Amino acid sequence: MCGIIGYTGPLDSKKILLEGLSQLEYRGYDSAGIALCMENSRIQLVRHTGKVSNLKKGCEEISQVSHCGLGHTRWATHGGVTTENTHPHKAGRVILVHNGIIENYHQLTTDFHLEGKLLSETDSEVAAWVLESLYDGNPAEAISKLVSHLKGSYSFCMMFEDHPGEIYAIRNVSPLVAAYTHSGSFVASDLTALIPYTRQYFVVPEDHILRLTSYKVHLYDLDLKEQEPEILEVNWNMDAAMKNGFPHFMLKEIHEQPDALKNTILPRLAKGLPDFTDDQIPDYVFKDCNQVQIVACGTAMHAGMAARALMEPLLRIPVTVSIASEFRYEDPLVDDKTLVIIISQSGETIDTLAALRLAKSYGSRTLSVVNVKGSTIARESDYVLYTHAGPEIAVASTKAYSVQLAALYMVCCRMALVREKYSVAEAEDFMKKLLDSIPAMEAMIEKRDMVKALVTHLINKPDAFFIGRGLDYAFSLEGALKLKEISYIHAEAYAAGELKHGTIALITQEVPVIAIATQENVFLKTISNIREVKARGAFVILLTKEGMNVEPGIADIQISIPDIGDRFTVFPIAVVLQLIAYYASVGKNLDVDQPRNLAKSVTVE
Repeated sequence: MCGIIGYTGPLDSKKILLEGLSQLEYRGYDSAGIALCMENSRIQLVRHTGKVSNLKKGCEEISQVSHCGLGHTRWATHGGVTTENTHPHKAGRVILVHNGIIENYHQLTTDFHLEGKLLSETDSEVAAWVLESLYDGNPAEAISKLVSHLKGSYSFCMMFEDHPGEIYAIRNVSPLVAAYTHSGSFVASDLTALIPYTRQYFVVPEDHILRLTSYKVHLYDLDLKEQEPEILEVNWNMDAAMKNGFPHFMLKEIHEQPDALKNTILPRLAKGLPDFTDDQIPDYVFKDCNQVQIVACGTAMHAGMAARALMEPLLRIPVTVSIASEFRYEDPLVDDKTLVIIISQSGETIDTLAALRLAKSYGSRTLSVVNVKGSTIARESDYVLYTHAGPEIAVASTKAYSVQLAALYMVCCRMALVREKYSVAEAEDFMKKLLDSIPAMEAMIEKRDMVKALVTHLINKPDAFFIGRGLDYAFSLEGALKLKEISYIHAEAYAAGELKHGTIALITQEVPVIAIATQENVFLKTISNIREVKARGAFVILLTKEGMNVEPGIADIQISIPDIGDRFTVFPIAVVLQLIAYYASVGKNLDVDQPRNLAKSVTVE
């Protein structure tokens, strides 16, 4: 959610912090600020509500060069969008920025007698004052004491006035990465802020204290014993985090999907079959389970819904999809014979991480599908499939969804093979059809102008409805989410057969209905449902396959995807649904990449 950047070294920290915050804008925020360590250890705070551009203007009068500082973009949780609530916070000798939520901040306010000291409404300032109360000149000792008082999630980055040129950090759940280079030392909530300076980094482990100086990065456990960090290397270049001529990151990332699928599938293809040897996932993981539980949030959960519709009829075992935030508070029916598949683009989604830990406590084997190497979910899972999508900057997920599906489809195929539901020839045919979906996606990207034209029928409507059956219904859920999150059009998805059980009451004259009908076994049933909404005045946009026999008058607009296997239509359909949402947002002159109230990585409950 919020963004953090810290730097200490020989360069101009103000310039680095402002550039870093610009790189982190995609995470979602409503205010921004920096703290600069100036001469004589004086700390200069600059904080503004609104965009980073406002902060940059506010920093123009700072002429003195600083070599150490912290920057932060805030997504409001405690208190409104005000300058006082904007980070960094200063509490005595302590300067602090924070991602996450401190759940017991009210109690801490009482326990540490902070009434009258607080200038903001935030839990973050409470943490800063608690740290100040515990501080006796040794920052690491004070931080170690601090965490024993906290309940909740946090990434803290801190400076201490009497330790100029040094930055300290610690995290619990909320992500932090760090790096040391010849240009100085860096810490950030996201790799995109570090890429201009280095390709080598490490993920700050939970409950470890980080100390940055101009010349070295130190890592300590809570007993203050120094640890050796695990150095990782970025496997994508800076161009992947730039628009490269596209008007928005979302459109760029829609176009990147065919390559992202190739990068996810081809390294795991051996003699035409899915092979997870390099991922170190043995076949018994897929063979010994008697049920599959898929756990995720938002778009990742919709990928799981599509995977369930594929897996359960083929594997003939129960496959359940759970929303992570619900799963963790239930008493789930999982055990040591359950394969729990965890899906998260960032690998840091807090509800999904908690669900993973709960599943492991029940003895379940866990397989995570994530995009970020070294992320917490990846490290804590028994097995991990990296999706190799590269950075996804737009808040609305596109290529992450597609590669999650591709990974899940490969898992399904491998499970069918080792459980003898597929012969080798059938598995080879499955993988061939999966690869055929890539040119089908490319074909729909080429039809973007056709999609752009149909969106004129949506942008002035308050509501839109998506209908489909089976796999098409699973696709519909994601289509509705995309439309509502970036165009702010109220959109809902319904199983087409359920229309008569209440929801058809919402169909009125000219209301847009996006109907998906790509599945041969329920095609005629879906067409009947389309007739029902059309008879009540709906404006119907039909997404189907080339060659399917659709009578004139069934739909007002029809878009056909290439004639590929029913199970694989999700990939080209995903492109169409993403483009519908994208052009609707553009048509309404909205902020496509940074929709209101949303954040890219959800690290608070």
